[in-house]
Amino acid sequence: MKFLSIDLPGPLGTAFSACRPHFIGIAAFSGLLNLLFLTPSIYMLQVYDRVVPTGGLMTLFFITLVVAFALITLALLDALRARLLVRASLRLDKMLAGPLLEKLMARAAPGAPIQGMREFDILRQAISGPAALGFLDAPWTPIYVIIAFMLHPALGALTIVGGGILVALALLNERSTKAKSQEANKSTNLAYQAQEAAAQNADVVRALGMRGALRERQLADRRTGLGLAGQAQFTGGGFAAATKFMRLFLQSAALGLGAWLAVERQISAGAIIAGSILMSRALQPVEQVVGSWSTVVQARGALKILAELFGAEGPETPRTQLPAPRGALRFDKVVQRAPGSDTLLLKGVSFGLEPGEVLGVVGPSGAGKTTVARLAVGAITPDAGVVRLDGANLADWDPDRLGSHIGYLPQDSALIAGSVRDNISRFAVWRGDDPLAIDAAVVAAAQAGGVHEMILKLPKGYDTVLAHGGRGLSAGQAQRVALARALYGEPALLVLDEPNSCLDAEGEMALAKAIADAKARGASIMIIAHRTGVLAIADTLLVLRDGAVERIGPRAEVLAAMSGAGRPAGANVVELKGQ
Repeated sequence: MKFLSIDLPGPLGTAFSACRPHFIGIAAFSGLLNLLFLTPSIYMLQVYDRVVPTGGLMTLFFITLVVAFALITLALLDALRARLLVRASLRLDKMLAGPLLEKLMARAAPGAPIQGMREFDILRQAISGPAALGFLDAPWTPIYVIIAFMLHPALGALTIVGGGILVALALLNERSTKAKSQEANKSTNLAYQAQEAAAQNADVVRALGMRGALRERQLADRRTGLGLAGQAQFTGGGFAAATKFMRLFLQSAALGLGAWLAVERQISAGAIIAGSILMSRALQPVEQVVGSWSTVVQARGALKILAELFGAEGPETPRTQLPAPRGALRFDKVVQRAPGSDTLLLKGVSFGLEPGEVLGVVGPSGAGKTTVARLAVGAITPDAGVVRLDGANLADWDPDRLGSHIGYLPQDSALIAGSVRDNISRFAVWRGDDPLAIDAAVVAAAQAGGVHEMILKLPKGYDTVLAHGGRGLSAGQAQRVALARALYGEPALLVLDEPNSCLDAEGEMALAKAIADAKARGASIMIIAHRTGVLAIADTLLVLRDGAVERIGPRAEVLAAMSGAGRPAGANVVELKGQ
């Protein structure tokens, strides 16, 4: 399906097709409305050409009743048309908001815009706004031009010339302001992003004395954006003033031309007013589109972005539901590049992890440890090679179903705004799960992570509401809650990235017990660590360096090899202990 000359793939095309009855009804009402808009012109013709010369007051009374009925009908149809536009907008939201959020969160399309929902809202608002009404009325402009020609060819010609001038002004306006508006939006977005980042890291900003410097930087971005926006508005304001002048002048010119033609006995007196009204009505949709041109440009750009987002991958086909995995993980010659770069983060990494086994991953900073963790849980897909769980490619799993069998603790805890209960349960309540079953699983996960007692001491226990990033808890508390989230549902695969980076002695003991219990029940466990105390329970050690496997084997053998003759013993031991 195409809309505004843009191919609409997948759900986007389906949604617009579902709104087709709305658009057909809107077009039909627009036709009736524009026919009824002829009523004032016809009324003025009858008043000046029939009522005034004859003094027919009864005729005036009845044609006034007819006009009143026609205008009431016009108002009702206009309200219904506006209602249909809003309904179409709401239906698009109902059909597309879910798939769009899914696309944005999955990051299935390379370069998917962070502002995807904002673009969608721009499109919805344009569909139900003045710009849409202008486009709906514009196809009926030729009717008014034809009627103007019927009154007199000069009036029709003046209407055509006036419309052409207004369109030319619109095109010049768009060409003159487009680049400045884009640069202004870019600078303003940078200022907002910097402001948000400073607010989220207010403690660091204050502690390091960066408030003044960041304030000046944000003010500079704002000055740049506002300066460009001001230039665009000055230019646009000039074109808007020229457009308004031209419309008013053309209406007056129509009156003057009509008066001249009446004096020359080429048209009647009633045609003077009728011609002016026709001119006004013919130019109104053009002026409306001109006034909303920036909205039209933004809506078309938003639609293009959405089309690219939905078209980045073909429609998702139903996947065969695989059985619950045991946790056997295998990397087979996995290659991963840095986003937007040819730099290799991983270079043909291969290894395996069996159920009930604990694998420790160590290596210097930048070796690719966190990338391995993200690939293992399906957060990203490899550029080459394959990651398998129980022999099945992770890409063959439904993401939500796969996630229910995986426990993942990232470096920064990544808690989301919501209650402690919601975070541990992975917001299961929004999936419609049984609340009592959720509560039992949440408490079980917290007990398994040794964090149950700590949670009970919070102001509202499990119902304590956290801000984004776990604000409201200390770094250690947030990491322990995130560990409980990873243990929720007794996952078959447990991937822990720096799980003890913020823990005290009590937290380390709870972590060690949680890992031991998960191993005892047969879970596969991968631990990325710099502080090697947590690796005492590891069966196997994987050493990464520069994105490649340097060593892998039983923990004792790898430690012995790293402290052997292959390198200066002291350097190797220090290196491992510093990971």
